[in-house]
Amino acid sequence: MSKPEKIVAVKGMNDILPQDAPMWELFENTAETILKSYGYQKIVTPIVEDTSLFARAIGAVTDIVEKEMYSFEDSMNGDQLTLRPEGTAGVVRAVLEHNLVYDGPKRLWYKGPMFRHERPQRGRYRQFFQFGAEAVGFSGPDIDAELIMLCRRLWDDLGLQNVRLELNSIGNADERLRHRADLIAYLEKHEDILDAEAKRRLHSNPLRILDTKNPAMQDMVNGAPKLLDYLGEESLAHLNGLKKILDRNAVQYTINPRLVRGLDYYNRTVFEWVTDELGSQGTICAGGRYDPLIEQFGGKATPAVGFAMGIERIIELMKGLGDSAAPAQCDVYMVHQGEEAQSQAFILSERLRDAGLDVVLHCATPAGAGSFKSQMKKADGSGAAFAVIIGEDEIASNQAVVKAMRADVDKAAGEQQQSKVAFENVVDYVVDQIVGGGEHDCDDENCNEHGHHHRP
Repeated sequence: MSKPEKIVAVKGMNDILPQDAPMWELFENTAETILKSYGYQKIVTPIVEDTSLFARAIGAVTDIVEKEMYSFEDSMNGDQLTLRPEGTAGVVRAVLEHNLVYDGPKRLWYKGPMFRHERPQRGRYRQFFQFGAEAVGFSGPDIDAELIMLCRRLWDDLGLQNVRLELNSIGNADERLRHRADLIAYLEKHEDILDAEAKRRLHSNPLRILDTKNPAMQDMVNGAPKLLDYLGEESLAHLNGLKKILDRNAVQYTINPRLVRGLDYYNRTVFEWVTDELGSQGTICAGGRYDPLIEQFGGKATPAVGFAMGIERIIELMKGLGDSAAPAQCDVYMVHQGEEAQSQAFILSERLRDAGLDVVLHCATPAGAGSFKSQMKKADGSGAAFAVIIGEDEIASNQAVVKAMRADVDKAAGEQQQSKVAFENVVDYVVDQIVGGGEHDCDDENCNEHGHHHRP
C-alpha cells in the first residue's frame, strides 16, 4: 500500500504556530485594551457575506472585486457568496441591519481573517488578519484625530519605532469629479509613459494611478493635478480642524497629496501609518472617512470613519525589536511517578488552577511516563516558576517537594532551592511564593523551607 500524499496548507494561507502565538496575543491584548480605553465596543461579523455586499461597497471595477475575491455559489441554495476581503462592509451591513445607531453614534472594533487572491509576499498573504475600528455617526475632525491618536498609542505601547503618519484629504464627490476630469486630461497627454496597469485604470479608476510604485512614472505623477487644490471651503475646514488637533497633541504627520483611495465611498480624511522596515509592503494601517457608504447601502445618511491594520505586518515589526524570548507556558509544572502519585498530582493541579495558577501536568507519551530526570527537563523547558514533585516517598509522607525553577542557584549546595510541603498546604505555599514574593511563614513542621523563593 502506497504512503498517503502529505497535505500542506493552501498557498498564501499560513499557520500561526505555538511559538508565534504569544506575540499575537501580546498585540491583540494591547490593541483591545487601548480600544476599550477609548470607549470602543467589539463587533463580530461573519467571514462569509453575500457577494453583492462587496460589489456594491468596493465597486465592480476595482482589482479586489475583479480579480482578488474568493467568491463561490452555495451549492445548497444557489446563493452567491464571498469570503470577506475587508472588514468595513460587513460592519456597516451589521450597523444597518440591526439599527445600531438608533440611539446615537457607535464606536466599534473588530478583528479576524480576511481573504484576497493575490501574490503572497512578506506580510501580505491570501488569508490575512486585520484589526480595525469604525466610528459611526460622528461628523467632525475630532473623531478622525481620535482614531489617529489611538493608533499612535498602540505603536508606543508595542514599542514600535520608525512608523510615520501620512495624511491627505480627498474632499467630496463634486470636488473629486472636477479633479478627475483634469487628471484624466493630464494623464492622456502622458499616455506614452503609462504602464499597462495605469492604462487599464485611466478611465475607470484614475485616482489609483497616483499611488503607483512604478519608478518610470514618478516624475509624471508628481506633476499631476493635486486634489488638495480642488477642495472647497467645508473640506478645507475639516482638514485644518484635524491638523490643529494633531498639532496640539504633538502628533507628527506629513501631508501626502498622492495618498488616495480608489473607492467612491471615501471622502475627506485619508491616512496611513507607514514604515520603511518591511520593503514594498510599508503600510501597516490605513484609514479614512466614508460618509456616503451607509446611504449607499440603503440607510439614512450617516457619517463614519475607520481604519484597518494588517496584523501580520505589525507582528513582523514586533519581531524586529529582537525581544523574542518565549514567555513561560505555566506557573507550575507537576512532576510525578507512580499511580498514587499521579492521582495526587491531578488533585493538586486542579486546586492550583482553582487558585488562578497555570499548571501543566506531566502526561505519558508513547515512550512511557518518563523518569524524574526527563520530567524535570520538561519542567525546566516549560518556563514554570515552580515544579511540584510527587513520588513514592512523598506519598508515604503526605508531602510534596516544591522546587523553585527560576530561583538563584544556591552556590553552596550547587542546586536550586526546594521545600517539602504538606499536600494540604501546597496551594497556599505556592501562591504565597508567586504572589507574595516568597515571604512565607513556615512554622508548620510539615513545611521544611530551605530559603525564600522568588519568581523572576
